[in-house]
Amino acid sequence: MSRRVKRPLARRASGDRPKGSRPYRDVVQGHRKDDRRHPEGRAQRASKGRAGHPSLDARLGHARPDEVAKIEPAVSLPTKVQTVVVTADEANMRVDRFLEARFPGLSFSHIQRIVRKGELRVNGKRADSKDRLEEGQSVRIPPLKLDAPRAEAGLSEAARKARDTLKDMILFEDDDVMVLNKPAGLAVQGGSGITRHVDQMLDVMRDAKGQRPRLVHRLDRETAGCLLVAKTRFAATALTGSFRHRSARKIYWALVAGVPKPKQGRISTYLAKEENEDDSIMRVAAHGDEGASHAVTYYAVVETSATKLSWVSLKPVTGRTHQLRAHMAHIDHAIVGDPKYFNKENWQLPGGLQNRLHLLARRIVIPHPRGGFIDVTAPLPPHMLQSWNLLGLEADRFDPIENAPEE
Repeated sequence: MSRRVKRPLARRASGDRPKGSRPYRDVVQGHRKDDRRHPEGRAQRASKGRAGHPSLDARLGHARPDEVAKIEPAVSLPTKVQTVVVTADEANMRVDRFLEARFPGLSFSHIQRIVRKGELRVNGKRADSKDRLEEGQSVRIPPLKLDAPRAEAGLSEAARKARDTLKDMILFEDDDVMVLNKPAGLAVQGGSGITRHVDQMLDVMRDAKGQRPRLVHRLDRETAGCLLVAKTRFAATALTGSFRHRSARKIYWALVAGVPKPKQGRISTYLAKEENEDDSIMRVAAHGDEGASHAVTYYAVVETSATKLSWVSLKPVTGRTHQLRAHMAHIDHAIVGDPKYFNKENWQLPGGLQNRLHLLARRIVIPHPRGGFIDVTAPLPPHMLQSWNLLGLEADRFDPIENAPEE
């Protein structure tokens, strides 16, 4: 189910809270938090743009729709070495994304090759493809060879299959944005041992100018649900800004071991990466530890299956790696089927449930780059739907996480 709406994520006023629900508590420090809206949020909602929508200029500081032409990338092919200056709109872009935006149609392998060989330089120094650029920096660009957009008839059988698979995943699409229903088990980006991933598949969806869609955020490989993709440079800038300024609202559903107490709460910790011999996980760390970042998650129990399992709705305020998985394990209610963080000893999976990660990116609400809001909901993936049916959980129940604060 997907729709465009003209409002932010709906929340009931505290006086309309469903019977039995409670204010959110800080389950780490025992501090009670009420669910009043943040004053800054009210100020943002009071600022109106065209057609009565909240102004993206006021909220994100990005260009208005009538300024779109000013920030579209140049596409001229450099036949000799040239030096360009990073603009304000290109600030904080990765080097590889900068080249991709400036020269649509430039292949990923060509970008990696010229960066690896040191042919591209930033302020006279070698750069890594993941380095972030700053406004005013000089970028030396060698002669480039653009890949011509592939005609439909020229697509290989594998490319056609990838394109059709992506189209089947689309929950919402317009000229600027796509929201995909990513299946569990499909990686978002490449890595060790990964031969097929969403970012690679997006290459077959280039437009007539050779521009390819761009990932705006990430999901873990085994997490299913809403994955936001920008189809234009303009949309990518605006949507990335929404995540950076926390204007995006995300809701996840999970099946966890036991019943969290209190049934609504706030988890606030520091998380740091811990490298193991074969893998890495996020561990709860102390403030000031090397690499530790603050992470905040609100949770709400929606329904329980006796005292064995709970359907929990989650709203991450921050976006740390494995945040929800690490946080639920930290409060001793790990997500069912989590191969990294499920840490309960002598715990038996109820009969009929698949031993797969039960985590869904259920809903995303984010300002549309041209006004209004995108509000998209993903269905339960097959293995979670099976579990809901076996446990008698009702997927259309009211989700109390809507009352959670946004800070």
